[in-house]
Amino acid sequence: MAAHDLIEKFQEAGQGQVFAYFDQLDSAGQKRLLADAAEVDPVEIAALNESLLQSKGAVVDLSGLEPAPYEPLPENGGNVASWQAARAAGELALRAGRVAAFTVAGGQGTRLGYDGPKGTFAVTPLKQKTLFQVFAEKLLAAGQRYGKPLHWFIMTSLQNHEATESFFAEHVYFGLDADHVHLFKQGRMPAVDFDGKILMESRDAIAMSPDGHGGSLRALDRSGALDLMERERIDALSYFQVDNPLVRCIDAEFIGWHFLRESEMSSKMVPKAYSGEKVGHFCRQGEGLVVVEYSDLPAAVQEETDAAGGLRFKAGSIAIHILDREFIRRMARSRSTDESLSFHRADKKVPSLDVNGQSVKSTEANGVKFELFVFDALPFARNPVVIETNRADDFSPVKNAKGVDSAQTCRDDQLRQFARWLRAAGKDVTTDESGLPSIAIEVAPTFGYDEETFIESWKKLSPTPTLADGLYLST
Repeated sequence: MAAHDLIEKFQEAGQGQVFAYFDQLDSAGQKRLLADAAEVDPVEIAALNESLLQSKGAVVDLSGLEPAPYEPLPENGGNVASWQAARAAGELALRAGRVAAFTVAGGQGTRLGYDGPKGTFAVTPLKQKTLFQVFAEKLLAAGQRYGKPLHWFIMTSLQNHEATESFFAEHVYFGLDADHVHLFKQGRMPAVDFDGKILMESRDAIAMSPDGHGGSLRALDRSGALDLMERERIDALSYFQVDNPLVRCIDAEFIGWHFLRESEMSSKMVPKAYSGEKVGHFCRQGEGLVVVEYSDLPAAVQEETDAAGGLRFKAGSIAIHILDREFIRRMARSRSTDESLSFHRADKKVPSLDVNGQSVKSTEANGVKFELFVFDALPFARNPVVIETNRADDFSPVKNAKGVDSAQTCRDDQLRQFARWLRAAGKDVTTDESGLPSIAIEVAPTFGYDEETFIESWKKLSPTPTLADGLYLST
């Protein structure tokens, strides 16, 4: 769109302040501002102003909530034959190349005290492998196991895209085929003031921020990733977030449940550790499934118990999903209010320009950011399925520099996992009451990325190595 037409579009929408200093900018500044503006749909902003600002934010509908049904693990009463059938179906799909991995990796390591893309943060106990390397090795191992190299889609952000590209190139894609690793940028949305006016970060830049993990669906479509998937006959994406190195990126059983149920969106759950645990809740509402954030579900409801004395709403969401390709396309392109993701409002302190065009940093919330959540797609999915997973083998996020969900707790969880695998293989491992071994060890995903593959590799060793501090098992 020509500059004149773009400026006129904003003026007609009552957002002419975006170009208030346009004529004072040099050509580079004008180019930057026009590029920002080209990302913004003033009509969409007007609709969000009406629905989320004038109404003081959308009210979360909690009517008729019931605990969501899910498929329990065999050890917790699930049907063994059904899980075996799911595994067989998942392995068949993997051998046919019907599944790819998808990592949401737009974040920086700021909260970890690390300057760089979060995916480049080191997390393993001995070798200090980065999150990206852990995932890459898991995908490499799965591709070798099923005889079909996996495609890997990675959503970055404007802030970390170039650094992420350089990181992968520097490490030669950790042994993966570079043509199978696809990086693309997340979309952005402008922040607005409480009157709905788009805020300016500077005279030549709109105050923009990522559009949330739900924006990944739009980004997959806009980047051409869905068309690539269709050409490669990839039917589904295994979705996970970059901060969880324990995740089974490619889980044959999970994939099998998805395809056997002809699901458009499948999810993993873990039983909540306690009523106030800060995870979303899988719930049934009417005929569909929804995820209700912990901050939206009243504490009294979270504390409700069932006949057995356990939590009634116990199915916690850990941001692990499988999404059908054409479902993603439908959700990305839908403009119908009956079948599209709704933005959420977040009041934030947004650095911006004052009425005199001077930069100011507010000490309190002065603006609104708009975000999409991927789990909001669940109510629109046909045949959604939720399966139980073992927290200890699928979920240990790295979110904080210290304390809960920190690099240290994650490294300890990895050590506990390695110790469990060794015990399953018949080795006597000394641990404390929590299962943490007395020695530091590490298992490369290419040696074993789950208990079964670990045992298979262990049995091939002759003689088996002595368990000692610093033991690293790799192929």
